[in-house]
Amino acid sequence: MEDLSPAVLGDLWQRMLLIRRVEEQVIHFATDRADLLTGNYHVYVGQEATGVGVCRVLHTGDLVFTTHRNHGHLVARGAEPGRVLAEIIGRVDGYNRGRGGTFHVAAPDLGVLHTSAIVGGCVPLAAGAALALKRRGGSAISLAFFGDGSLEEGATYEGLALASLWKLPVLFVCEHNGAAPAARSGGEAATSSHPSRRLADFPASLGIPSRVVDGVDLRSVHAAASEAIASIRSGGGPVFLEVRTTGWPGNRGGAAVLPGGDFDLAWAWNPHTAPPELQAWTAESDPVARLANQLVGSGAFSRAELETIDGQVREQTAAAARFALASALPAPERALQHVFA
Repeated sequence: MEDLSPAVLGDLWQRMLLIRRVEEQVIHFATDRADLLTGNYHVYVGQEATGVGVCRVLHTGDLVFTTHRNHGHLVARGAEPGRVLAEIIGRVDGYNRGRGGTFHVAAPDLGVLHTSAIVGGCVPLAAGAALALKRRGGSAISLAFFGDGSLEEGATYEGLALASLWKLPVLFVCEHNGAAPAARSGGEAATSSHPSRRLADFPASLGIPSRVVDGVDLRSVHAAASEAIASIRSGGGPVFLEVRTTGWPGNRGGAAVLPGGDFDLAWAWNPHTAPPELQAWTAESDPVARLANQLVGSGAFSRAELETIDGQVREQTAAAARFALASALPAPERALQHVFA
């Protein structure tokens, strides 16, 4: 397993912070202007350590399938923020020429072949891709990111069962974002309508090695993903990770708000200065704030150094937003381009 040096941890923290800033920009697109982003959208705030920790272990030829909460996964995989934002607001310079929108951003050149707005829809796709990879030979794997609600869908169990039966090279990452802080390290977690309090019990019953991971801790996610992917590449078959986080208070069903404005890095050092509804979450459940504190506490970085990085990330995000806004809308007469039937 890769030893995460202070320099590497700093790079990963910067990637997590970039996801946070990009998602804040998405919220600004939706709330500051009425003409950019209408309808539902879902952001990845509070789950950044999962996408970054898992994608760090992937190789170039690996394939990724994800859900409606996809923006963070794309940026974690190396997507250009400007092209992601352009796609989200339906512009021609987006990854899918403005045809995918927020729910369907895909980047085939990065191995992100599909994102599905159907709950659980990416699980059988990832299993099918894993079957193709196995028949092709080699060490490439397939990866599915999905939420705990996917375990209420029958197609999810079909994908899990076939992956286990055929020992497919696929990693299932269930992002359980309703877990209380006390449950994140493996205890009981609140669920919506599941008969089991431990979601990892479901794939375990199908013969898939399963593990519960604290999704607020980047090191834990990276270690679990490294071990799982090494097993998969060696021919061990599928692995299931239940990665637990605590829902961000800014989520409002099918949209989001920014309580107190954009994330202030000073909240990491002094959570009590955050808006009241964010104070407990920032202190206990924010992966960006936690890793910032770890980096400073270990002496790897100073607060001033992280603030400088934050300034650079803010500038990068602002440039990405300008790129997206400068991109044209697709021409109406080209609406049927790329349509198969």
